[in-house]
Amino acid sequence: MSTPLAEFIDRAQRLFVLTGAGCSTDSGIPDYRDADGQWKRSPPVTYQAFMGELATRQRYWARSLLGWPRFGWAQPNGTHAALAALEARGQVELLLTQNVDRLHQRAGSEAVIDLHGRLDQVRCMGCEARTSREAFQHRLLALNPGWEHLEAGQAPDGDADLEMDFSAFQVPACPACGGVLKPDVVFFGESVPRERVATVHDHLQRADAVLVVGSSLMVYSGFRFVQAAAQAGVPIAALNRGLTRADALLSLKVDQSCAEALAFLLPGTAAA
Repeated sequence: MSTPLAEFIDRAQRLFVLTGAGCSTDSGIPDYRDADGQWKRSPPVTYQAFMGELATRQRYWARSLLGWPRFGWAQPNGTHAALAALEARGQVELLLTQNVDRLHQRAGSEAVIDLHGRLDQVRCMGCEARTSREAFQHRLLALNPGWEHLEAGQAPDGDADLEMDFSAFQVPACPACGGVLKPDVVFFGESVPRERVATVHDHLQRADAVLVVGSSLMVYSGFRFVQAAAQAGVPIAALNRGLTRADALLSLKVDQSCAEALAFLLPGTAAA
């Protein structure tokens, strides 16, 4: 017997999919919020603090030095595979992800926009040069020998749970211009590039349904697209553990594991 979620997806011809951290928890990447939409830990660093304070950059990059290897090794899980299969069926107008892990692309999805950027790149805030995060990791290790042996717990988005004196940590500058280097992601307090937002809205106008997967939508940068869809009368379904900011706007809510609920999309699997 088909599930309500399977029926919702089957009715859509141009599905706008919006994904969040709940898609990647099965890949070993922790999420930010609990089932009530509250922070599980201290909120992430802000753009203003990162750009304005050397001490904040020292703390960020020291913790990232420890968190990046585990983040970089993460592999796509069943949720990513199911959404790639949905695109292969020709039903995806756009997959908009709030995640910065690029796991959707590694699973085979192509119609993807990384709303908040990508953690596997580092951007110079002066000359706009971009380098790989892996290459930057080698620079961090060369300047800070011994730091990689510290014990730390894994935190969301390549961060690590580590509290200590970071004042001796050396932060590399841009080799081209000496500018501040920052992950090529949108920090809290930073705006998503206007052109990216406009492109997403163009796709949303062509969609005939919206599917939210693994997101509480507590961050406005993602919620605004669901809000716009609701105002346009587009049906919206959400697959998420716990509350979402859009609960009052939904046509369907499924409180279940993302991978389990979407398993019917995988080859050889039928909806139960």
